[in-house]
Amino acid sequence: MIDGEWYLLYVSSGHEEQARRNLEQRIKYMDVGDKIFDVVIPTTKEIEIKAGKRHTMTKKAFPGYIMVNMKLDEHSWEIVRNTPGVAGFVSAGTKPVPLPKQEADAILQRIEEAPTEVKMTFKEGDSVRVTSGPFIDFIGKVDQVNLNKGKATVLLSLFGRETPVELDLLGIERI
Repeated sequence: MIDGEWYLLYVSSGHEEQARRNLEQRIKYMDVGDKIFDVVIPTTKEIEIKAGKRHTMTKKAFPGYIMVNMKLDEHSWEIVRNTPGVAGFVSAGTKPVPLPKQEADAILQRIEEAPTEVKMTFKEGDSVRVTSGPFIDFIGKVDQVNLNKGKATVLLSLFGRETPVELDLLGIERI
C-alpha cells in the first residue's frame, strides 16, 4: 500500500507530458521509487461531435499542473523541485502542502471515469446542415440543444415556414 500524499506541481503549460517524463526518469535513475510513487497529469475525457461522428478526446483538466504522490522529505523535495520542466510546488508557504485526500481522490476518479462532457462544433443560433435522415441537406438554425438526449431542435424551412424539428446531434453539422 502506498502511504504517500498527493502534491500539485506547477509546470509550463503545454509541457506537462515532458515534465512528467523528466520526473519519472529522475525517479528511476536516482533510485527514489520508495519515496516518489506516482506522477499523473490530471485529465478529463469528453466526446466531441465533428462531421457527424463522435470522437472521445482526452483533455487536460488543469493545464500547467501535474500531480505527484510522494513521501515528502528533504531528498525527495529536492529531486522534484530541481526536475527540468517543474516550476515548483503549489503551496502557500515555503514548505509544500499536500492536497486534501478527498480532493486528490476526486481528481483521480475523474481521470478514470467514462466521458461525460459532450463538446460540439455548433451552439444555439448557429446555422447547420442536416447530414442524415428524411431532411438530409436541409439547412436550418439551431434553436435548442439537449446534450442528455443527444438531440437538437433545429428550425427548418418547410412549406415556406420555420418548423422546429428534433434531430440527432450526429445528424447535423455546422456550416
